[in-house]
Amino acid sequence: MKLLFIVNVDWFFISHRLPIALAAIKQGYEVHLACGITNRKAELETLGLVVHSLSISRSGTSLLKELKVIKEMNTIVEKVAPDAVHLVTIKGVVYGGLVTRFKKIKVRIASISGLGFVFIDKGFKALILRFLITKLYRIALNSSNTKVIFQNENDKAIFIKNNIIKPEQSLIIRGSGVDLEKYKYLPEPSGEKVIMFLARLLKDKGLVEFCEAAITLKKSGFKGRFVLVGDIDLYNPNSLNQQELNNYVNSGYIEHWGFSTNVAEIIAHSHVMVLPSYREGLPKSLIEAAACGRAVITTDVPGCRDAITPNLTGILIPVKSSEAIIYAIQTLCDNDDTRIIMGKKGRALAESCFDIADVIETHLKLYKEAV
Repeated sequence: MKLLFIVNVDWFFISHRLPIALAAIKQGYEVHLACGITNRKAELETLGLVVHSLSISRSGTSLLKELKVIKEMNTIVEKVAPDAVHLVTIKGVVYGGLVTRFKKIKVRIASISGLGFVFIDKGFKALILRFLITKLYRIALNSSNTKVIFQNENDKAIFIKNNIIKPEQSLIIRGSGVDLEKYKYLPEPSGEKVIMFLARLLKDKGLVEFCEAAITLKKSGFKGRFVLVGDIDLYNPNSLNQQELNNYVNSGYIEHWGFSTNVAEIIAHSHVMVLPSYREGLPKSLIEAAACGRAVITTDVPGCRDAITPNLTGILIPVKSSEAIIYAIQTLCDNDDTRIIMGKKGRALAESCFDIADVIETHLKLYKEAV
């Protein structure tokens, strides 16, 4: 059995899909990965994957370059001749879906892990891209051998309402799962409260509102630390640039801890996790925070609201409101017992809904349809 993943970049695959691929290898699958390469190819090959390089750009819109990527995908699919394909990320799903649509592939799986900035942004460019991507999604995915995984009901409803897929093609898996052995419940650290933002440094993740709230609170005498964990993403049009990040850090009110390869250890240093995003599939950082027993503040938008149990594991706030972030932070930091209880209930939620073992089992069942 040959299984081919098509993804935009290697680090995203490692972060969000690697445990599924490794489980498939243990089940006897020959697992291939077609993606953009940074510096993780050797690591993936050591783990037993066959890696195929794509010249894919996550933000590129040059027609000639995009056609080149599609041609590369087609060559890889012809060479591998997979029994099952798993398409991940927008270009992976759209381009991979177009390439594999009329091939003799038994099972196609597409993971919609959020709808991307083109479904959030209100600008003219995003409007045009949204129209085109909707049409391409429809061509790529509307077939009887295709299952489409959504992380929240809202994204699923949008695809069905726009006739991109049929209802029977869809299923919900709440996120990419969390390893409950690695992400353990740990008591809060002593000392000043640490309020953490853990994500790529993108404006549409509510980063600006978080920083505004932090600065306002610190100027008012709030005793606590505000930290950003994550890096700038220069390939995303909504990313903070280096000067903007420097300005926040140089204010003296916000710390930047950079990118971490040991997220569980980083979360253990926090007291509250804040992700005031404008829209998500289902944020990995929030289910990781829940698994580690940390109370969460996030926005009442698709994806984010699906990652918590409101008022039990965290607080839902309006989108794009630094005032709401301030109030929620003060509420949790002024009530230690409430915050700690929320963290414990978050751990219980992670155990019941976000266990990586359950996510892997569901995927393997889908792949087995190709047998």
